[in-house]
Amino acid sequence: MAPSFSVLRVLHLFTSIIFLFFVNVGADTVSDLQTKGRTALNAQLAKSTTGDMTVNERKAYIASVQCLMTSPSKLPAGQFPGATNRYEDFVVIHMQQTLSIHGTGNFLSWHRYYTWAFEQALRNECGYNGTQPYWDWGRWANQVETSPIFDGSDTSMSGNGQKVAHQATAVGPAQNGGGCVTTGPFKNMTVHLGPVSPMADPAPPKNPRSDGFGSNPRCLRRDLGNYLTSNYATTAIIAALINNQKTIGPFQDTMQNGQGVHGAAHFTIGSDPGGDFYTSPNDPAFWLLHGMIDRVWTIWQTQDLPNRMQVIAGGTSMFGGGAQQKLTDNVSLGVLTSKVYQIKDLVSVVDGPFCYVYESSY
Repeated sequence: MAPSFSVLRVLHLFTSIIFLFFVNVGADTVSDLQTKGRTALNAQLAKSTTGDMTVNERKAYIASVQCLMTSPSKLPAGQFPGATNRYEDFVVIHMQQTLSIHGTGNFLSWHRYYTWAFEQALRNECGYNGTQPYWDWGRWANQVETSPIFDGSDTSMSGNGQKVAHQATAVGPAQNGGGCVTTGPFKNMTVHLGPVSPMADPAPPKNPRSDGFGSNPRCLRRDLGNYLTSNYATTAIIAALINNQKTIGPFQDTMQNGQGVHGAAHFTIGSDPGGDFYTSPNDPAFWLLHGMIDRVWTIWQTQDLPNRMQVIAGGTSMFGGGAQQKLTDNVSLGVLTSKVYQIKDLVSVVDGPFCYVYESSY
């Protein structure tokens, strides 16, 4: 959903798999051949992501993201001046729906569909034939800046921002950057949308529109460091989240609370736009972060699959407000994809529009 990035997300094309059962029959030569061939087939289908990608695969992912950044927007002309390309269409949709997709009953399913839609755009609009990487926060909890995700190499998602004098924010201390990103494939990226609700010091320039949709060109900034991941997103903490929360409400609330893995990962990137609740998808590392959110949810579901599929909890407005969310509520992504699904169609990675699984974290 290479010696860089994070782990193995495997796309399986689930058609019909037929198992033939025989009683009192000796070795089945045909089945043996099927088993022998399955290894090669799995290798073909198992498109590795960050940590297991080849250099060329990582470069292909980066190139496809950059392709979206140079492709024309599909939003109505003139309505969103800050959406100057197809990539920024994704940012606009997140901004529009922010208050109804966080701390809500659809938080997990909405972001699953959103991340999947991004992968489909990479494939269908930019010729990408790999899968969506994810960032294993726990693996790199004490090595964020030297991790293959953020080491600033040409196969990373670019490095930290320049070290500048800055202050702590409400969510954590000043870390090791704070300025413009100057290394890696996205060092020359221009951010146009937002800010709306920035958690960054120095504060980014105000947008010419109060809703953040105006054009406000500036550099991509980051403030990477180990503080939040090493305290709130280690492998042990991720495992405890999966093992200790037995129902969906406490699971997603723990994930999203003030010291949860979701916020810890977002504010590890921090600065602008990564530290803005509304515009965080404008940092290209967002998609790896939410690939991991989806992976953690998927693993949690599989611990008690029959009882953890068609279940949601929460309201329709941020952190408990509004009417109770229903499995029959619609999830629409506007110009990102034409198909509108109900939440109940988005709770399984092998049903509805989805057909993928996660394998072997490295």
